[in-house]
Amino acid sequence: MPESPSAAPTLLLSGARLADGRAVDVRIGGQDIEAVGTAGSLTTRGTRLDLRGYLLLPAPAEPHAHADTALTATVGGPRSHRPGDVRRRATEAALLQLGHGATALRAHVSVGGAHGLGALEGVLAARRSLRGLTDLTAVAVPRLLTGAAGADGLAVLRDALEMGAGVIGGSPGLDPDPAGWTEAALDLAATHDRPVDLHTDGDDPAQLARLATMADGLRPGLCLSPCAGLSRLPGDQVTRTADRLAAAAVTVVCLPQGGCSGARLRGTPPVRLLRAAGVRVAAGSGALRDSSNPVGRGDPLEAAYLLASQQGLSPEHAYDTVAGAARAALGLPRVRVEAGFPAELLAVRGDGLAGALSLAYSRIVVHRGRVVARTSAVREYRDSGAAAAALGLPQQGRADSGSGGGP
Repeated sequence: MPESPSAAPTLLLSGARLADGRAVDVRIGGQDIEAVGTAGSLTTRGTRLDLRGYLLLPAPAEPHAHADTALTATVGGPRSHRPGDVRRRATEAALLQLGHGATALRAHVSVGGAHGLGALEGVLAARRSLRGLTDLTAVAVPRLLTGAAGADGLAVLRDALEMGAGVIGGSPGLDPDPAGWTEAALDLAATHDRPVDLHTDGDDPAQLARLATMADGLRPGLCLSPCAGLSRLPGDQVTRTADRLAAAAVTVVCLPQGGCSGARLRGTPPVRLLRAAGVRVAAGSGALRDSSNPVGRGDPLEAAYLLASQQGLSPEHAYDTVAGAARAALGLPRVRVEAGFPAELLAVRGDGLAGALSLAYSRIVVHRGRVVARTSAVREYRDSGAAAAALGLPQQGRADSGSGGGP
């Protein structure tokens, strides 16, 4: 007999600090936050987790990953597209990103050509094996959609959607007819009721304006990434393009940690200007240890850190690009640390958001009301001289559980 909601086990996160400085208890029932009160005020008959010394935040989401190429940088020879090999790599990559805090993932997967739908089959198998740990959505990425060769691409894309791909993606600029490619993708998305997530470097403002115009009224919520070329355009052109993107409700997903397999240009678009124009800006990881970025980390906090340190965003706005804005780009419900919101949470060792963005490694991840990942860092100092005394440490050394913002 199924358990009644009132009898469902609860989880109490006690003594956590919020970004606004409050110390709170958070009680979770099922998949949602049930109550939030001052530290020490809530009780539970379920599990209690002591989060004193931790900052509690809405969990990040990963809006732009490449699951079929992840973890192939050190592979000798051509990478395998066999479904079993792709499933193993995609699962490992998703778990790495989950450990960093991302409880939802949008993964771009190439379809068609010599490898057909094998990579997509592997990623969808990984999605099934990860159910309950993280939410993975596959983006089907065909190369050509126009002309004689495009007929095959369209057929494969339809098959990919039937298999379970949740989003249509690709790079219009790789097709001899970019406008025709975009029109075909948008028409198919409308027919199958799927979102659209396109790669574009953004160094052609006319092309971006066309994309925005074509998307306006057809597929609200279109995502474009990484748009790095916008940073190379004159300010007046960028401003006009940003206004068009905002009017069409386009989300720009930037990749501050590096490029990806669909990007010619590296770098980050002018995120402050885009945000000021009303464009939703999310941040993704892009390549995760593949040929495009062999040292990619897939860490959303690193992406936010780079936007704060290099683009001048406040810590709050930088974190929103990998949390609130990223979740909105993926069509996910909003998360706040308040009663009634989804229990998608990240606890980071430290006492403030600025410190948390300094690549803190002690993390606890909550997905659908359950703790699904824990990472603990240990910092140890050993100095028998004056430095230890100045720090107030025993001369024999001191182990530290990783408190503070650093790794």
